[in-house]
Amino acid sequence: MFVLIPIRTESVIRRPPTVNYFLVGANIAAFVLLHEALAPAALLVFKSRYLSLHSAQPAFYQFFTYQFLHADTWHLLGNLLFLWVFGNSVNGKMGNGPYLCFYLAGGVFAGWGYCLVTPGASQLMGASGAIAAVTTAYLALCPRSHVTVLAWIFIFIHLFEVPAMLLIGLKIIVWDNIIAPGIGGHGAVAHSAHLAGYLYGFVGALGMLFVRALPRDQFDMLALWKRWHQRRELAAALAEPGAGARAEYGSVARIQSEDPKVREMEQRQLDEITDLRSRISERIEQRDSIGATELYERLMELDSKQCLFERHQLELARAFYGSGRFPQAAAAFGRYLECYPKASDASNVRLLLGIIYARDLGQYETADRHLTQCLEALSDDTRRKQCYHWLQNVRTILGRPVPEGL
Repeated sequence: MFVLIPIRTESVIRRPPTVNYFLVGANIAAFVLLHEALAPAALLVFKSRYLSLHSAQPAFYQFFTYQFLHADTWHLLGNLLFLWVFGNSVNGKMGNGPYLCFYLAGGVFAGWGYCLVTPGASQLMGASGAIAAVTTAYLALCPRSHVTVLAWIFIFIHLFEVPAMLLIGLKIIVWDNIIAPGIGGHGAVAHSAHLAGYLYGFVGALGMLFVRALPRDQFDMLALWKRWHQRRELAAALAEPGAGARAEYGSVARIQSEDPKVREMEQRQLDEITDLRSRISERIEQRDSIGATELYERLMELDSKQCLFERHQLELARAFYGSGRFPQAAAAFGRYLECYPKASDASNVRLLLGIIYARDLGQYETADRHLTQCLEALSDDTRRKQCYHWLQNVRTILGRPVPEGL
């Protein structure tokens, strides 16, 4: 006997997955109320005739009711295991209302896919389609995460971690629902409903990320694709002598040398830069400001023109400032303003940068330049007064005329 059972993910759940708890409870309650050993015969007939999804002539409401029915205890427990492991994270990411709609819509789409593939007189029951949608939604939202799996091999039990893409993509989708049915496994399982649910969950979650109905981060599937595409573009630029050095990675994107050793060194540098950027983002998401700043300094040593994504660059600059490392903070804030001059808080960041140069670094010429610029851009009266106060001090030290009062 060889069994693989996912038991938890490493994803951080930032808000209580209330709806997922409700769905687990609703499935258990429906199973108990409609259990063959407990329910009266009339109710069991009603369950089979009206609540199951009949593929030949499905009623609209059956696309919802079938999702809460299960054939037996193992069917229920298997579904709830996957709902608990992956659903809590997806619920935490989406929020309660959107998650409930997404879950039910996944079940509807899975049922519709089943009816298309199996138009004959057959019945479908179970939450598998909806949970399949949740599973691939997790893959779209957290593709780089790992899942802890319990391996049960005869009398031996072992825990190990598997990348989510490997477990969900290859084992759960490809093996369990495409390969195994073809060699005679899982004969009574509605694989078409599963596959329809997987399709809906993955495409639906990607669509929500694309239109920003869900908060984006550095670790979702779209971010991975973007970085892969950037690396392809950069590799193409480096592969063409004379191509324009136009890439996010600054000075490494230059005309490629004909010398194979130099080209190999450039590729290693690019790989290291890409790895550092990814690790910095991970540290920031994990609230590890010390680790993030250390990695950022290594990144600056490789290429001083690097700039992180907007939120990460700002958080990293604040981490330097909060730890009293003012030269590094000034450089990071300055890089933020160079890369994102039209950011909504650019004026406030420039004010802080001017104060750092004046108060903490004693570089009054640079402070004068930043404070003058932000005084012209600030609209908030409190900030303008603060900027004017510091500009007065700086101009006095430099022996220059103080601007007229506000």
